Amino acid sequence: MTLLEAFKSLSYFGIVLALTFEFIPAELVLPLVGYWVYQGDMFLFWAILAGSIGGVTGPLTLYALGYYGGRPLIEKYGKYFLIREKEINAAERFFNKYGPGIAFLGRFIPGIRTAISIPCGMARMNIWVFSIYTFIAMIPITAGYVYLGYKLGPHWADAAATISIYMKPLGFLLIGILLVIAIVKIRKKRKVING
Repeated sequence: MTLLEAFKSLSYFGIVLALTFEFIPAELVLPLVGYWVYQGDMFLFWAILAGSIGGVTGPLTLYALGYYGGRPLIEKYGKYFLIREKEINAAERFFNKYGPGIAFLGRFIPGIRTAISIPCGMARMNIWVFSIYTFIAMIPITAGYVYLGYKLGPHWADAAATISIYMKPLGFLLIGILLVIAIVKIRKKRKVING
């Protein structure tokens, strides 16, 4: 029995488990889950819900690494979670620039999506806020991957390449919106201070 078959045998809990420990990237797991829905082995709603929950439990492990171990631990053991130093640096810059909202927005940006949990932990971001932002972001991402895997059926492996075309522009659009909001807030503060 392969690892993926073992996860499938655990049904929806297997999806959560696969995404929690990220033995296989979510970009592969979720379209495959869509294929299982296509085969009639799972229901679409429950598959998306399980994927969204796993999309929170996985980042929570990286959040905990950042929270309890900080950067030295991440640099030493990050490779075991498929996190490179380049991704840590990018995620840290984004967090410092945009604050806690990046726990939501960062999920839509390839190369930052996974690593963004680490600076959130290092900054001791409230774990409930982190979890809620992550869950809300993971619902459309999970739904997209699972639904595309479902629609592609036996060609589910093509889903990751298809969806990644749309993720980057969406991520930059969201960052643009966040920047506009930040600029408006800064201008309002300046008006209040300058009276």
